[in-house]
Amino acid sequence: MTLIYPVESNAAHAPRLSPGYKSTIKRAPQKQRILMPHTMSELTGPVYGHETVRPGDHDLTTMHAGEPLGERIIVHGTVMDEDGRGVPNTLVELWQANACGRYVHVWDQHPAPLDPNFTGAGRAVTDDKGNYKFVTIKPGAYPWGNHHNAWRPAHIHFSVFGHSFVSRLVTQMYFPNDPLFAYDPIFNSVTDEKARLRMVSEFDLDVTEPGWALAYRFNIVLRGRNATPTENH
Repeated sequence: MTLIYPVESNAAHAPRLSPGYKSTIKRAPQKQRILMPHTMSELTGPVYGHETVRPGDHDLTTMHAGEPLGERIIVHGTVMDEDGRGVPNTLVELWQANACGRYVHVWDQHPAPLDPNFTGAGRAVTDDKGNYKFVTIKPGAYPWGNHHNAWRPAHIHFSVFGHSFVSRLVTQMYFPNDPLFAYDPIFNSVTDEKARLRMVSEFDLDVTEPGWALAYRFNIVLRGRNATPTENH
């Protein structure tokens, strides 16, 4: 798998400097970038823990002694190349806030309860057709200090690894029809509307399990004109 984005696709990704998203003002490069050629070791290795993924790592609801609080959901999809072909043996990781909108992290001081039965991180490897599946809890919205009365829409972070140092992408998955979309500068930093909507999952009734969990489909396209917008292209 090679995560290379052609120049014409860059408009689909958030710029490094998005003034509405305040932290990018400090993070954005101030000088012209210096291109460094990749060495063979960077292009070929190592494998990022594919073999250490355990059978239950995709189910965030069974990692502890009790059931986590919140709405159980299934998140599934296909990791594809620009021609729509599934990419097998791809390591997919996710992390998220709990149902109350709080992360298990020392820097998260949101006055919402932590859930002792939910740590909010999982891993999976795509099958021979590029498909992946997670069982988790729908995350809650949470406040952040970007601007007055700022709230992040419910979202799940995804990290997709290839087999080398330089083949990784990070993106966010959102849920359909969130009323906070219009007020979120991270979501709106992707200025191409069609590309922005590629970060929004689709409700999937066919995969929804009766009486147990709603399902959402989120396909990840690695490159080309239909590439999923990333946080580090």
